Amino acid sequence: MSTKRSYADGCAAAHALDLVGERWALLVVRELLLGPKRFSGLRRGLPGAAPNVVAQRLRDLEAAGVVRRRTLPPPVASQVYELTTWGLELEPVVRALGRWGSRSPGMDHDAPLSVDALVLAMRTLFAPARAAGLDATYALRVDDDAFTATVGGGEFRIVRGAGPADVAVTAAGTVLNEVIWGGQDLGAAVDDGLVRLDPDTETARRFFDLFPLPEPAAPAGSGR
Repeated sequence: MSTKRSYADGCAAAHALDLVGERWALLVVRELLLGPKRFSGLRRGLPGAAPNVVAQRLRDLEAAGVVRRRTLPPPVASQVYELTTWGLELEPVVRALGRWGSRSPGMDHDAPLSVDALVLAMRTLFAPARAAGLDATYALRVDDDAFTATVGGGEFRIVRGAGPADVAVTAAGTVLNEVIWGGQDLGAAVDDGLVRLDPDTETARRFFDLFPLPEPAAPAGSGR
């Protein structure tokens, strides 16, 4: 049974926090932004959350109209969770929080990152200036997931699912995290077989430079 309490505040932001401000709630939303998932898939993306906590957050989000359950047609006939149209409107909120949080001087960029969080971080941190003159489609194979990313006209799009591409990139999510944001050398990762690029071209390697971290916020007492 939920023990949620309300702020009892007339501010709409306070009401929004009543709906999605419980611990793990927005991370459940994050894990559903790229498409429906079974409960087991949600658990994989949130290894730090106990199963009963994830189940309760799903019930709360369902009651709030943010998440709905759907049964897939036969022969699969399994139950999945997905965001409602209104729930999907939380993506810019999640991304804005991610960009804001990434500027924290105390942010641990070596902490584990789910595959969906990794992909949403790409959407959040994409820098159009880094993509000048680049027009390509990338097939990403990350752990057991497939994504198709398109770069062109200063825009970046990435969706779950395999599709035709100019370049195939294959790596574990932990490796991509380290290469893109953790300072691991891409060339060494390719040489060691941790990252596979097909073909291994400048276009392939430019992908890893498209998502720079923003400058950290000035520490307290710096006068800035």
